[in-house]
Amino acid sequence: MLIVRLCCIAVITAIGAFILKNNKSELVPLCVTAGGIIMFLYAFDYLTESVEFIKSFTQGTGIDNEIVKIIFKIIGIGFLIELTAGSVKELGFDGVADKLILCGKIIIFVVSVPILNGTYKIIVSLINLV
Repeated sequence: MLIVRLCCIAVITAIGAFILKNNKSELVPLCVTAGGIIMFLYAFDYLTESVEFIKSFTQGTGIDNEIVKIIFKIIGIGFLIELTAGSVKELGFDGVADKLILCGKIIIFVVSVPILNGTYKIIVSLINLV
């Protein structure tokens, strides 16, 4: 049902932007941004359910909470960069959007270093057991 709502919002946003393009072209970015925000808010409800499941899963398995926080931070950075880059591309600034995506990848790499460090420690401890 969520998919149908999201598709309807996307179609309504596209039709509204198309109509505004012919009459008031300066309002098109505002219309597209508003539609994107509404779609994001609908999808956010399902995201909170998934977060609750992952919290209970990590508590049951004993996975370190810091690793889960870092993973959520990485996912959030990725979503935010993708959303912003898409909006900037729609405004016609492809070069800026590409640079933003590159910077986002660098930030994601830097944020993920503690996960690499934790994986390294686990591998070393397993090797020492043998």
